[in-house]
Amino acid sequence: MRSGFVGLVGRPNAGKSTLLNRLVGTKLAIVSDKPQTTRNRIVGVRSYPDGQIAFLDTPGIHKPLRRLNTRMMDVARGALREVDVVVLVIDATAGEGAGDRYVRELVATARAPVVIALNKVDLMDKPALLPRIAGLADRGLAAEIVPVSATTGENVDRLEAVLLARLPEGEPLFPEDYLTDQPERFFAAELVREQVLHHTHAELPFSTAVVVDAFEEPEAPGGLMRLHCSILVERASQKPIVLGKGGAMIKAIGTGARHALEAFFDTRVYLDLHVKVQEDWRDDPRTLTEIGLPGDERGGRGRRRR
Repeated sequence: MRSGFVGLVGRPNAGKSTLLNRLVGTKLAIVSDKPQTTRNRIVGVRSYPDGQIAFLDTPGIHKPLRRLNTRMMDVARGALREVDVVVLVIDATAGEGAGDRYVRELVATARAPVVIALNKVDLMDKPALLPRIAGLADRGLAAEIVPVSATTGENVDRLEAVLLARLPEGEPLFPEDYLTDQPERFFAAELVREQVLHHTHAELPFSTAVVVDAFEEPEAPGGLMRLHCSILVERASQKPIVLGKGGAMIKAIGTGARHALEAFFDTRVYLDLHVKVQEDWRDDPRTLTEIGLPGDERGGRGRRRR
């Protein structure tokens, strides 16, 4: 038996969250085409016949400009220190730039072995794949390079085998049905935020957050879960954009979020959304703690597999 922690790191939009969801077999991380979608560390546990892996999804590595981004980068750096294997997720379709060099320099500081997951290979011509792999191999950063597609699942089983082989011997760290350490309130906020990301554009995705004001679990299986959430924006001019003409935007966000919540929690959901203006929340330590970034003491129980 082998077991341990595997950290997923990389640039924004490399596909780390999609890969996490594929690896654990269920949706834990929200997915968007907007960069910096992932803000928190998300743990997803997968048990295998010959071992167990606790995957850590982390925010995309980028230059921090606000206190929010600084905390996000602290999450990514922390993962590099505490995992047994580092998976550097690279978008195979994207060109390299200064940001990629920064990521490689940061990953090079990890004590754990590094495996590169060259992602999105389903979107590129196969003849172009071998030169890309060879170029990465020449850098000598990774112990192994595995081309994968998190979207289609191509070669993900090979990645899992590579990771299990590099974990230390030992009994599973979590019960077999354990899925994540994040509380249910976290997923409620994230599923609402996913709809905000889906429906808004320009600067709004970066300057919005979702806070769960009240979370009432159903009294019986199949009962009604009641959620009251606030969508935070930084400027008064942003509030009418989120509300939309005649409330159309907030209604679309709420409808999409309620369907996602009902599927995730497997129960009926009453969702009440409000938009609040909170200037410079991205630099407010109290708000950052409230949305679950390091420095807080998270409460609530983790989630097990259904």
